[in-house]
Amino acid sequence: MAAAVPDLETDESESNLLFFNFNQNYSAISVGTKTGYRLLSLASIDKFDVVHEDDTPEVNAIDRFFSSSLLALVSLTAPRKLRVCHFKKTQEICNFSYSSAILGVKLNRTSHAILQRLVVCLEDSIHIHGLKDMRTLHSINNIPYNPKGLFALASGNENCFLAWPSSNIIGEVHVFDCISQRDITTIHAHDNPLAAIAFSTSSSMIATASEKGTIIRVFSLPDGQKIFEFRRGVKRCATIHSLSFSQDSRFLCCSSNTETIHIFNLESTKDEKPVEESQGGWMDYLSGALRTSASYLPTQVTEILNQGRDFAVARLHKAGLKNVSAIACIQRATYVLVACEDGFLYVFNFNTSIGGECPYVKRLRFDVMGESGNAEVADSMLINGAAASWPFTKDEPSEDRVKEPADDLKLDDENEFPPVVHGN
Repeated sequence: MAAAVPDLETDESESNLLFFNFNQNYSAISVGTKTGYRLLSLASIDKFDVVHEDDTPEVNAIDRFFSSSLLALVSLTAPRKLRVCHFKKTQEICNFSYSSAILGVKLNRTSHAILQRLVVCLEDSIHIHGLKDMRTLHSINNIPYNPKGLFALASGNENCFLAWPSSNIIGEVHVFDCISQRDITTIHAHDNPLAAIAFSTSSSMIATASEKGTIIRVFSLPDGQKIFEFRRGVKRCATIHSLSFSQDSRFLCCSSNTETIHIFNLESTKDEKPVEESQGGWMDYLSGALRTSASYLPTQVTEILNQGRDFAVARLHKAGLKNVSAIACIQRATYVLVACEDGFLYVFNFNTSIGGECPYVKRLRFDVMGESGNAEVADSMLINGAAASWPFTKDEPSEDRVKEPADDLKLDDENEFPPVVHGN
């Protein structure tokens, strides 16, 4: 079994962090602190490339438009004010003020700039803007009280779906089309209130987790049918911090307040043959017997038997850290990335063919202004003085690695941004 993150020295002083998150395709990380904000590129796991730093204090919400120079910002000094900036030109394009504090902001792309959207979430309403001219296109008022600002916006080219909890008593999620401005579906996902929501890149799936944190469910869109159900754990409930699909939608990553990050395989059931088509071995007989017996068991027991388990896991050095996780392809290798409130990004290798334990590789610090965050490499991963790149190396690309979707937009060009022409 591969080792988890070893015991590492940590700074026990009060954290300077207010916000951290990946961009839409996990190629960069945005960081807000009490003294400023910074944008870091993940072109390599050896160190961060500092794309931009700014001394605007108390920034507690940032969303960068992929790897472009367009940025949406909110700060604690003006919590009701949204600023949209072009950081390369040090230019504020426009700003908006809302009736209450902004709890979240997200940007999305589509194949046409006129259809791109910026969405702002307040505790009782959601506001949709056109990214081309920043005009308010639609406001959704009187949503169920949403103090954590939980919502998701699809980031792919196919659709511009928006999702939010339609109840704060049970785990219902409502899906809305930001382009046609019509309701898509309402899904009864869990018995307990929702804790996390995520769209796949293609917007064909939505994943949910409840405040109980034991079951992860995946539904197809637009019909809202349940297609996967995974059990994160049996022994204990957990607070789910993040759900994220890989860019090719083959895997779903889940992190919580426990030390374990779970990766679920969304393709495994496709390759399973029905019992009647199998070769008749003793395992097939046992599987068939279990399925037959399940029909005589209570529904709750049957559901547990049918729930999938994780395909791979990565383990942090301790529990209790607020975090966000993602599966990313960096220099033709696939990694599990976990950004934590201790100011470090933890990097794990992920073998997409066999799964299992994800070996810890290194960590990079991201919360110190002016520093690039050189990697601290795990001793167990050193080979001849260099960090191992198992299971893939730069010279040996693998067809099994997570693949980036094709994209005609210049989203990796820092000088590119939608032609915003309107401001308030």
